[in-house]
Amino acid sequence: MSMPRNVPLRTGIGRGHRGRRRAIATVEFALVAPLLMLLLAGVLDFAMLLRTATCAADAARAGAAYGRRSASAALDYAGIQAAALNSAPGVTGMTASATRSCKCADGTSVSCGGSCTGGKMLVYVQVTTQATAYTLFDYAALHFSGAVTSKASMRAQ
Repeated sequence: MSMPRNVPLRTGIGRGHRGRRRAIATVEFALVAPLLMLLLAGVLDFAMLLRTATCAADAARAGAAYGRRSASAALDYAGIQAAALNSAPGVTGMTASATRSCKCADGTSVSCGGSCTGGKMLVYVQVTTQATAYTLFDYAALHFSGAVTSKASMRAQ
């Protein structure tokens, strides 16, 4: 007498354990879920900080690029600041400041109203941007205030 092939054998092992396995899986998820959420929040904080830092660096470069177009543009501090701030419209509270400095061809600093004895005077525009990265958590124990600063310097034409 042989048994038909399609009929599974029912031994009774594992029948009552199905509910217990679900309960164990639920408890494991309840223990792991807060850690996963904390990890996700840290990743989001880092992403927001990285975005703010990238936008601040790009804004400083945009302002310096505006100032390097000509000698008169290097004196247009309001235009330099506007170019920097307009290049990062998604970052609230960003500030930009611009300065102009002059150097001789040999690298010595000189007043921009002066002259160089050894050749041509080089005019540089430096733009500094500052912004605050807003995070989900307070990182006061790490001495991090969320402030991001970036500087860009280019030689004016």
